[in-house]
Amino acid sequence: MSRDEDFETGLARALRRTAGEFPPPSADLVRRSVGRGRRKRLAAAVRITAAAAAVVAAGGGLLAQVPLGGHGDGTPERLRTGTQARVTGQPESPKPAPPSGAEMVRTLSGLLPPGGTVSAAGGRDGRAGDDIVWPMAKLTYTTARGSTALDVTLTRPAPGVPAGRQSQGGCLPVQVRPYDRCATEKLPGGAVLTTVKSFTYPSRDTGQKRWYAVLTAADGAEVTVQEFAGGGEKEASGTADPLLSLAELSAIVRSPRWDSALAALPTPPRAPATGGEAVPGDRMTRVLKSHLPHGGTVSDLNADDGLVQLVYDDGHGRNMVEADAQYDMADALAGHMGCAGVAGDCRSEELGDGTRVKTVRGRSEKGGSAQVWQVDVLYPDGRRVVAREVNSYAEAGRVTRPRPALSLELLRAVALDKTFFTG
Repeated sequence: MSRDEDFETGLARALRRTAGEFPPPSADLVRRSVGRGRRKRLAAAVRITAAAAAVVAAGGGLLAQVPLGGHGDGTPERLRTGTQARVTGQPESPKPAPPSGAEMVRTLSGLLPPGGTVSAAGGRDGRAGDDIVWPMAKLTYTTARGSTALDVTLTRPAPGVPAGRQSQGGCLPVQVRPYDRCATEKLPGGAVLTTVKSFTYPSRDTGQKRWYAVLTAADGAEVTVQEFAGGGEKEASGTADPLLSLAELSAIVRSPRWDSALAALPTPPRAPATGGEAVPGDRMTRVLKSHLPHGGTVSDLNADDGLVQLVYDDGHGRNMVEADAQYDMADALAGHMGCAGVAGDCRSEELGDGTRVKTVRGRSEKGGSAQVWQVDVLYPDGRRVVAREVNSYAEAGRVTRPRPALSLELLRAVALDKTFFTG
């Protein structure tokens, strides 16, 4: 697993547990966390970019430094090939192969502003069949103002999986990316354009800047382009903006030069149905909201099966509140409902019916001064509820109030509410 995969997976898991307070999650929780964690975003593009090491093949490659005097056509031969019209009585033409990495590099290079040079170009061939690989390209673009690293990826969603769990488009919840500046725009024909100004490290509002744009077509196919100011991901620091503006990134993903390539992408096989119970997100939301003190406001709601996050403001500052409900966790949590080795103020108890309750007050694992309060309930039959809150709108966000808004007694009442499971 690459460092980028570790980072993205850790980001998703961090929403559910303070360091040292939870055992490794169940396989089902990992699946749900990763699904939410994308929707979230650009993890797939990051992983593919990091994995791409092939230099563009002969006949389609670039020189080490290629001057870009203008846009030119920039469209590979395969991408110029249109789909033949159907003729009655004749077999339908086979679907063209996905574009190669060399073609992806040529197309991306042809869409860059004139006057710069391209170096360190490489790509990855798209591949159909049982083991689908999405085509991508990456390069470094340099002008007199400096350098920026760009990569582009084409993808098509798998049937049977909610768009929110696999699309790169859309804005991430503030609880996940507190410093993103994100916007979406509906385009004629049903496409959606997402543009984001962010940072390479999502828990910081300093350091290398990462900007990206995603075009989500009406059929779900996507073009994603991202850039890192000053050079490759995590290879530069400072506060400089990337060379290409969000408008220029948007023009790249909206270019019709990608149309034929998108049409050639294979459709992934339908995802198998996942077994097991899951608490519906609307029920999670309803139960959590029923415990919030009257007179406050709720914003930034993020709900999915088994999870709800929101920001509650009682007039004295924003406060993130979260509840997570799971089944069949007895084995996974065996030996982990005590306070041994737990940082912070911890209390563990067993109720008369065998229910275990662990209450923890500690610092945020993000390293800041935010306080995290948490109550973890494990019932004898394996059902589990975790209720947590942070005295900020996000664990990685700036502290917005001296202490969390909900008392520990109220947080405990949330975690012990069995209507999460019964409705």
